[in-house]
Amino acid sequence: MSTFIFRRILLTIPVILGILTLTFFLTRLIPGDPCTAIYGERATPAICANFENRYGLNLPLGQQYLAYMGRVLSGDLGDSIRFTRPVSALLAERLPVTVELAFTALIFASVVGVPLGILSAYKRNTPYDYVTMIVANIGVSMPVFWLGLMLAYIFGVGLRDTPFALPPSGRLDAGTQVIPFFVQWGLAPDEASGNPLMIFISRLYILNSILTANFDLFWNATRHLILPAAAVGTISMAIIARMTRSSVLETLNQDYVRTARAKGLREMGVVLRHAVRNALLPVVTIIGLNFGLLISGAVLTETIFGLTGVGRTLYDGITSRDYPLVQGFTVAIAIAFVIINLGVDLLYGFLDPRIRLS
Repeated sequence: MSTFIFRRILLTIPVILGILTLTFFLTRLIPGDPCTAIYGERATPAICANFENRYGLNLPLGQQYLAYMGRVLSGDLGDSIRFTRPVSALLAERLPVTVELAFTALIFASVVGVPLGILSAYKRNTPYDYVTMIVANIGVSMPVFWLGLMLAYIFGVGLRDTPFALPPSGRLDAGTQVIPFFVQWGLAPDEASGNPLMIFISRLYILNSILTANFDLFWNATRHLILPAAAVGTISMAIIARMTRSSVLETLNQDYVRTARAKGLREMGVVLRHAVRNALLPVVTIIGLNFGLLISGAVLTETIFGLTGVGRTLYDGITSRDYPLVQGFTVAIAIAFVIINLGVDLLYGFLDPRIRLS
């Protein structure tokens, strides 16, 4: 297994380099230029000449590419043109929002979608099956922006001042202070004096609440994530339910399932242990792909619920032609996809011993 992991990590190096190269050149194919996008009508030739000289945009494209790759390989993602801050700092501040939202949405989608798919397959061609598939089709069909607005209105306005009310925006209640676990444990100063890794960890509010046993913070952060996670995770839930149904249906008709039933095994054991476990390989693949897509950012969901994550930041970077920001966030998303795919491959080996032995 260690050889497999090492080989996969080596194979990711050319993938990351290819993504860096492709992103670098694609961003420069977008019509317009950063100076005009940022200064608008104030972008005079003199201002733009000074602007391009300051950010090295007046150099030949090949020279810009070599300089950029040199910085990235040394660990420097450059400075954002729009925000005039290091891209690594922006990534450390805004990636945690998307990570927590993606995890919460994926948990919702998997916990709801997988059981619905199993029930639908086991009760195929019954009212349970029809209702489940109708729910899945509705989930796929609903636009995220419409569902998000409806959820925010119902739970943030319609049910306000009731036990069912939920925050329609933000990550925490106003005035809430978060003490990172490494500060509370005396391991490092607050956010470790601007260290990007420490900033990233300190902005993971749910993780910090668990490690510090701060259940008030945990409930506070979780309540703010329920609505956006439900909005962005509904489509994933519907896809997972449909994939689980088709995969379980296929395995229920296999010879080994009929043999298990003929041996007199309990029906629940036959379904869960023999059919469902062997049907999970394509389901795990779909879950991994959806998690990667969620990590890449949900622009509409983040905008509706007032969350400044990867999606909104990347959108702002594209509209302002902020080349370093777009390139830095893109490579971070690419690395996330690589890690997720590696995790999915490891789950394959756990679910199917034949893959592990091979």
